[in-house]
Amino acid sequence: MTYSKRTTLLVGIFFLVIFGCKSSEGTTSGLPECVLAKIQEIKNEPVQNPPGEVWQWKSGSELYYYFNAPCCDFFSELYDSHCEFVCAPDGGIKGTGDGKCPTFSEKTERVLIFRDERKNIRGK
Repeated sequence: MTYSKRTTLLVGIFFLVIFGCKSSEGTTSGLPECVLAKIQEIKNEPVQNPPGEVWQWKSGSELYYYFNAPCCDFFSELYDSHCEFVCAPDGGIKGTGDGKCPTFSEKTERVLIFRDERKNIRGK
């Protein structure tokens, strides 16, 4: 392979890797202000165990935002696209949430849009 072909191939691979790969996390652009504010709250608080996560759920044409519980026996929270609290899908003492959630089908798309990657003092 000549120098020119090899250089062209390497440049092509470079651009493919840089622009062709998608992160496993979604983007925060276009999210409702309350979701962005809650993400900022997670960043401002001490590291949760398990780490804070925000998921976007799409059921039919409806969008929801799931915030995992900060620790044991707390409820996770689900909000609609208008920033209205919907329910607690899981968590609490029994781990089953508040029982007020709508039924979601197996076809509900779930996309991770934020995960707190900070480590606590013990590295967990």
